[in-house]
Amino acid sequence: MVVPSRNRSGSTQTVLVIARDREDFQTIYKSFRGRRTVEEAHNFNTALDMLRARHYDFLFIDIDILHDQARGNGYKTALQPLWLTAPDVEIIVMSPPESIREAVMAVKAGASNYLNYPLDPDEVKYVTDSIYESIIMQSEFDYLRDKFWEGDSLELVQTRSPAMKQVFEKARLVATTNSTVLITGDTGTGKSILAKLIHRHSNRKDGPFISLHCGAIPETLLESELFGHEKGAFTGAVRRQLGKFEIAKSGTLFLDEIGTITPAAQIRLLQVLQEGIFQRVGGEEIVNADVRVIAATNTDLKKMTDTGEFRRDLYYRLNVFPIEIPTLNERSEDIQLFVEIFLKKLNQFSSKQIRDIHPTVLNALKKYPWPGNIRELENLIERAHIIEQSPMLTPESFPGELFENETGAGGIRIDASLTLKELRQAGIEKMERLYLREILIEERGGINNTARRAGITTRQLSKLMNKYGLHKEDFKAPKDVS
Repeated sequence: MVVPSRNRSGSTQTVLVIARDREDFQTIYKSFRGRRTVEEAHNFNTALDMLRARHYDFLFIDIDILHDQARGNGYKTALQPLWLTAPDVEIIVMSPPESIREAVMAVKAGASNYLNYPLDPDEVKYVTDSIYESIIMQSEFDYLRDKFWEGDSLELVQTRSPAMKQVFEKARLVATTNSTVLITGDTGTGKSILAKLIHRHSNRKDGPFISLHCGAIPETLLESELFGHEKGAFTGAVRRQLGKFEIAKSGTLFLDEIGTITPAAQIRLLQVLQEGIFQRVGGEEIVNADVRVIAATNTDLKKMTDTGEFRRDLYYRLNVFPIEIPTLNERSEDIQLFVEIFLKKLNQFSSKQIRDIHPTVLNALKKYPWPGNIRELENLIERAHIIEQSPMLTPESFPGELFENETGAGGIRIDASLTLKELRQAGIEKMERLYLREILIEERGGINNTARRAGITTRQLSKLMNKYGLHKEDFKAPKDVS
């Protein structure tokens, strides 16, 4: 007796096949031999009606049907009606070998996997079983994550990166302890955000979270900032001032760029971590340090101890529980997720409602080296959001260097239906529009400066802006939102 597969809700798993050749449906049907309920649809609209009527776990779709639905707008656009109707359905694309590139593009757009024609029953079974196992593993991770992280932190800890899942797991394990944490990672990777996350889920969450950027404090004032000072301790000390260690009492003190502190401050910090006490600058009173320390750095502290720039004993005191955050390049799986989060945030403070990004742009974002990591990505999306006029972020809203690694002319598609003369004219107009947009961005919509840089009159510029639908208001600097 064969027992049908069950999904997470306990019901029999169901499969929907959208194919023009009935032999493909028969192959999939035979692949499961009663293990799953398999139904067929002959076109896209019929499939949507069936998805509205009942729940399906897997959907097999022919690449030609999906390509027809895309109508030149990319596979993400074609897949969206399926996701809107059935958000949890796992989509598997079926493709002949000569269309393998199209199948890969569909997977990059969000499909779960693809199969080549002619379909092999064992491969059909293997692909669906693999997807199902990954769903179970992800659901277990999500369950453990959601049980621990507070509701307002869930957006921050969403990730598709195995490396970041390990980071969040380490943060979860150390959060409820009083151990010192050393967070390492490049600039812009989110070290301060992770520190706040650990604090918010610690036993000290009701206490203050105090942050100090050590590299931004002059050497002469750093010890005073950390430990406070007494009246008259130095010129200008007209009254007693509490340091960050006292202000952070019962809470967490986050020391960013810890590798920049002076040798004298290193000695005093070591005393606090070893003995839990300190004295204000110029004072004799012993003060208890009731605080949890989280430090962060974008430099190699271990190497600094080898060269004598950083105390080895202090390094070991700070490095009780190390967490290294990967660069954005090392977690490129999360770029689309970050874009969605940034767009949601920007839409809250704008009359625009931009909810999608062009596949060409997304592909370019994943190939870009990101020296500034997440911070650079957020700034780039904010800039594009300001100047974009459609409900989707398009290549024209991004700087040209983003597409340098793309094949062809910056990801521009060549329309072979045009004559050479028409193609040249279209190319000239496209470059003119991109050129003017770039100058308008840099000049923040200033007409006189833009015309001067372009070598044309303001009257000519006005005609070109009207021709290309450019408006100076769209390029002005955004107002600060408090």
